[in-house]
Amino acid sequence: MHHTHAQPARKHRFSAAITLLLASGLPLNATAQSVPATLSTPHIAQAATLNAGDTAWMLASTALVLMMTIPGLALFYAGMVRKKNILGVTMQVFATTVLVTLLWFVAGYSLAFMPGNAFIGDLSRLFLDGVFYSKSSGTVSVSELAPTIPESVYVMFQMTFAIITPALIVGAFAERMKFSAMLIFMGLWSLLVYAPVAHSVWEPSGWLASMGMLDFAGGTVVHINAGAAGLACAIVLGKRQRWGEEPFLPANLAYTMIGAALLWVGWFGFNAGSACAADGRAGMAMLATQIGTAAAAFSWMLTEWTLRGRPTLLGICSGAVAGLVAITPASGFVDPMGAVAVGLISGVVCYWGATGLKRLLGADDALDVFGIHGVGGFAGAVLTGVFAVPTYSGQTASILVQALGASATLAYSFVASYILLKIIDALIGLRVGADEEEAGLDLSQHGERIE
Repeated sequence: MHHTHAQPARKHRFSAAITLLLASGLPLNATAQSVPATLSTPHIAQAATLNAGDTAWMLASTALVLMMTIPGLALFYAGMVRKKNILGVTMQVFATTVLVTLLWFVAGYSLAFMPGNAFIGDLSRLFLDGVFYSKSSGTVSVSELAPTIPESVYVMFQMTFAIITPALIVGAFAERMKFSAMLIFMGLWSLLVYAPVAHSVWEPSGWLASMGMLDFAGGTVVHINAGAAGLACAIVLGKRQRWGEEPFLPANLAYTMIGAALLWVGWFGFNAGSACAADGRAGMAMLATQIGTAAAAFSWMLTEWTLRGRPTLLGICSGAVAGLVAITPASGFVDPMGAVAVGLISGVVCYWGATGLKRLLGADDALDVFGIHGVGGFAGAVLTGVFAVPTYSGQTASILVQALGASATLAYSFVASYILLKIIDALIGLRVGADEEEAGLDLSQHGERIE
């Protein structure tokens, strides 16, 4: 979710980062923004001052983004695991949706989007206290980050982002994590990793926002963040039994295609919705999303065809998701030509991420969360610095700041996730037993099976 307000970098707070950037000899373009500084403290406004068109679009966008997780991501992952784990992986995605919704109500929204400090928000919206609407007085609470819609809609819209991010991680540890450990990890990760990263990038007082980091709809906050956590999960849990020794055939690639299609359609709420208005920028973000996604699917397909002799449905679906990921941070900043470039590059880069890089790392990232979301998010963040059109946002992109923000997020998410996983493993164990894994999570964790 892009915000049009960004504060200039504060040297006393970020002296080390600024020194590093200046020492590199590269320009720090993005520290001087043309937009006035503001804090995002919500306020009470007259309901009559809201924009009905913006509100309607944001209500629709919110529903579209929720559709990305359930049913989109659930089906996308269900098709790629083995038959004995279809119910297990969809249960993990569904339960994550339920858990994060409740945590967002309790503290997640407040930690992510209240001013607080450079790294985390305050608790002034604990239990959504102050999110307000009164018909009798004609007043409503409004976030400064989306001033033409009710705060309740903004809370809901951002909740759908907070839901899909940990749900993406499910693909990395598919077929081997205990359900109880998964719930504890997802809950802690949502509050201790997602909320601080969202705050840092999207809340105007956040340290990356202050430096001029551009992330229109979540390439860094959602995809690099989830990708890095996924890699940590794959490393800490270890490989599935007999991984690399025998083929793990996908249960039903038609499910995966349907899931990818739901992700693609839902992504218009993700990217075009991040304008927080029904305006020209939302229209351009939607166009950029469609073109960039198609370009990436096409370049992945051609790369696979060239290197492996035939194009596959799994490949073109993976390429489309890679394009959606990479165009996400750029969608509100690039023109159609830039969108094509982002897509063509990301399709090839993410193909390498899911094949060559995966072999190099040697981690069993079951459904290529790091290879597609981590690598694609990183590529998209940097390419935003390359192709951003300053007149679209009034903000100047810096490749250096983009790379720094992407790297800092990747490092924080990986290290924090690794520590959380190690603690949970020591307390209750992360992984199901060998016999349970062999039987499949459907039966061993949930007592259900597909006949």
